[in-house]
Amino acid sequence: MKNPLLQKFNTAPFSEIKNEHFLPAIKELIEQTKAEIDAIVKDTEAPTFTNTVEALENTGLQLDRATSIFFNLNSAETSEEIQKIAQEVSPLLTEFSNDLLLNEQLFKKVKAVYDSRENFDLNGEQNMLLDKQYKSFSRNGANLSEDKKKTLRKLDTDLSKLKLTFGENVLAETNAYQMHITNEDDLAGLPNGEKEAAAQTATEKELEGWVITLDYPSYIPFMKYAENRELRKELSLAFGARAFQQNKNNNEENVLKIANLRHQRAQLLGYKSHAHFVLEERMAETPQKVQSFLSELLEKAKPAAQKEFDELSAFATKLDGIEQLQKWDSAFYAEKLKQQKFSLDDEKLKPYFKLENVIDGVFTVAEKLYGLQFTIDNDIDKYHHDVKTYRVTDAEGALIAIFYADFHPRPGKRGGAWMTSYKPQQKFHGINDRPHVSIVCNFTKPTPSTPSLLTFNEVTTLFHEFGHALHGMLANTTYKSLSGTSVYWDFVELPSQILENWCYEKETLELFATHYETGEVIPMDLVKKIKESATFHEGMQTLRQLSFGMLDMSWHGDDPSAIKNVKQFETTAFSGTELYPETPETCMSTAFSHIFQGGYSAGYYSYKWAEVLDADAFAYFKKEGIFNKKVATKFKDFVLSQGGTQDPMELYVKFRGKKPDPEALLKRAGLLQ
Repeated sequence: MKNPLLQKFNTAPFSEIKNEHFLPAIKELIEQTKAEIDAIVKDTEAPTFTNTVEALENTGLQLDRATSIFFNLNSAETSEEIQKIAQEVSPLLTEFSNDLLLNEQLFKKVKAVYDSRENFDLNGEQNMLLDKQYKSFSRNGANLSEDKKKTLRKLDTDLSKLKLTFGENVLAETNAYQMHITNEDDLAGLPNGEKEAAAQTATEKELEGWVITLDYPSYIPFMKYAENRELRKELSLAFGARAFQQNKNNNEENVLKIANLRHQRAQLLGYKSHAHFVLEERMAETPQKVQSFLSELLEKAKPAAQKEFDELSAFATKLDGIEQLQKWDSAFYAEKLKQQKFSLDDEKLKPYFKLENVIDGVFTVAEKLYGLQFTIDNDIDKYHHDVKTYRVTDAEGALIAIFYADFHPRPGKRGGAWMTSYKPQQKFHGINDRPHVSIVCNFTKPTPSTPSLLTFNEVTTLFHEFGHALHGMLANTTYKSLSGTSVYWDFVELPSQILENWCYEKETLELFATHYETGEVIPMDLVKKIKESATFHEGMQTLRQLSFGMLDMSWHGDDPSAIKNVKQFETTAFSGTELYPETPETCMSTAFSHIFQGGYSAGYYSYKWAEVLDADAFAYFKKEGIFNKKVATKFKDFVLSQGGTQDPMELYVKFRGKKPDPEALLKRAGLLQ
């Protein structure tokens, strides 16, 4: 059987790949990569940067491509069969990674180059690669004794399986729930477009009436607009109880196991906690700095959040006699209060945010800032017919990147939104090999009578993920492991979060926000209201984000071995940030995929950390003009194109001319008068 994953290819050959290709291809490519590594180890020449560090960097290129295809499909287009293969593939890759990082002879060679680095006349990027490579060994067990290396292997294999199981359980729980409504009165308050979407979902499931699911485009509008408080409660509790019910998808044990194994791993490597291990390679550096950063923001946000909550409670009491505001009331009454204060609601805005127009808008912003052109190319193979594929070129027509965009929810796709890559940028054999980048979202689907119309929140999400994509597309480094988004995780959110700022600007909205039926440009009074409402409930939003960061640090900043009850522990972690009454039926940790499945463990704070950077950076754009070419070029040259080749703070200072000012964030959020 000819296996497409073992052939040379440029764009991923999705239509040729069958599930049965993955396991044999990955096994074969692991062996090929091992042979490449053996050749480095057996080289009798004295270790040099070229024959050791650079050679190691260029091993496993085909393996990387095959695994990126596989794991991206496992996130965006999975099935029981793919999940089963993932449970076989993950331990193999973990074992291979450990074989590499615990290879004594290889480490000796890398260490020899590291110890005599001043003899090699290395440039900044080469020094960074050497430093990163040496640390990847030393921080992952190369200096351990043989019996401890064996323990590390077991910990890593167990963790890789547990993280997959955690994600599978969350997806299974999300897909298992549906609220089947047969009485139209139960949909009171829901806009017509949302009702039509719910009817379409029911039809797809071969049911009469309407179906509401836990997918964001279905869940969020119902929580925001449905007048039936009991149904909002049912939906809210179902969402909050994902993987926290007494069934086969329960994640409580998985959460405890993951936290404990991470702690044991950190201790084995000589660190006090998993957070100490992680933060050594972050801008924040230590758990103490993170805690101090979160506490400082909490001090500023808590009074504002309490004031907003009290106002919302009084509003709900006055409007509907609600004696105690509950979590399932939050979005509903916040939307009504926002409408009263600003005469603004998403239903007024959505007609101006047809998905295709917003895509054109974000492309136009990228053209104005960075001179990029996006041309749809249907000849590029795709993994699902929903996916859109583009060739990205510069002003001279040279290829910059291949771009995939996948916008709507479906059963095989995990929730949320993310950016990923199918091929990294690198300079190899004299060629600047351009990246293949993808964004995956879960936006409102088109219905038989209306196109996909986005909420303003979905518009900012698209700009956010596209900011990540630009970081990948504009990468211009020599080495793939330092390219694009391969930066410190508390720096990686800067390119994404800064781009969200353009959504609030009149100059930007005029480019694409036109009514899908009339073609009318969004009225200026709506633009003004978007701007005015930007800080609406910012105190409560900040408190919510801080609570997630604090929960993350609680799980990973200390020894978790004494924790027996996940819910109890979480309640304590949230105690300083809670405004609403506790709901015993729900638990966030069991579905907190960012930290228990994704890469944000001991790193969730980075969203707020990067907000400080993005507020300060955007203040520079505002001062000079949001489409100022000089500032945009500096941002591209010093941030977007540099990847992880330099210390992020050094890059930021080169762009901005100074370190970031935290007051810029507090001012923008309205938390500082």
